[in-house]
Amino acid sequence: MNSTVGLILYMGFFFGLMYFLIIRPQKKKTKQLNDLRGSVKAGDQVVTIGGLVGNVINVKEDDFTIEVGAARTKLTFKKWAISTIEKSSSAAVEVETIEIEE
Repeated sequence: MNSTVGLILYMGFFFGLMYFLIIRPQKKKTKQLNDLRGSVKAGDQVVTIGGLVGNVINVKEDDFTIEVGAARTKLTFKKWAISTIEKSSSAAVEVETIEIEE
């Protein structure tokens, strides 16, 4: 009886440890990534999971269109393909304007 209770407490301790070290941080990271993908808007510069960098020109419910390269090629991707949002074009314009005024 005593060894059974000890085994159950031992297993419970390791489950709790696994939860706080692995499961909880992964859920937090997934939530942040979903919030990031939901906040993409036209004018943002994004990097896809394939490494393509482009400016967002159109956002639909589950898709977005980016413009890449000197030829301004338009590509359509699913929102889950966004890896990071680098910067907003409007923010870049504001920074450039501030630097010019100084």
